[in-house]
Amino acid sequence: MIHKTWEKSETIKQIECVHNDAEKFVVHNVLTPGKLYDVKNESDEFYFVIDNTGRIGGFYKDYFKEI
Repeated sequence: MIHKTWEKSETIKQIECVHNDAEKFVVHNVLTPGKLYDVKNESDEFYFVIDNTGRIGGFYKDYFKEI
């Protein structure tokens, strides 16, 4: 149940959104290109960040670049 404490956990790093053009999912209303996001957790395929809604969301790494 680690996902319940991610919002309060320490930030691992910051990443910048480079695009929000998703092929399959709607992300244009929760990610803003050029905005920095705090990474709370990471897997091989996803970053888990606090998105524009103020909640944790898991997004493919190809939407971001590390700074």
